[in-house]
Amino acid sequence: MRFHEFHNGQVFITKSLSITKENITSFAAEFDPQYMHLDEEKAKQGRFNGIIASGIQTLAVTFKLWVETGSYGDDVIAGTAMNNIRFIKPVFPGDELHTIVEVIDVIEKKNENGIVTVRLSTFNQSDEKVFEGELSVLVRK
Repeated sequence: MRFHEFHNGQVFITKSLSITKENITSFAAEFDPQYMHLDEEKAKQGRFNGIIASGIQTLAVTFKLWVETGSYGDDVIAGTAMNNIRFIKPVFPGDELHTIVEVIDVIEKKNENGIVTVRLSTFNQSDEKVFEGELSVLVRK
């Protein structure tokens, strides 16, 4: 979508994605090698009684789901900011995540581009919010 097709209050809903134990451990082994993501026995003794996904993985899944809607298409140029990132609840193996995306700001630039800011809110299968954050991107007019 071009910049002028976005407007404040516009809402998009993504498809869902299931998170497996293998997804969690594979991601963590490469990008966040902490015990609560990798060591099942040690994680069982911790606060969440088992392995949980990395917050960074939840953010990445959220972004993937949003991009896969195709809303930006080839009109997106680059990300410019991420703000107010919150990891609200843990994501467990077997959780199914989907994201609700709301356009919260559109700023027209003097050149051929504008900035679109969206609030990304990700929920599990029980409609519990697990993640929230704001993403700003440069989009062609």
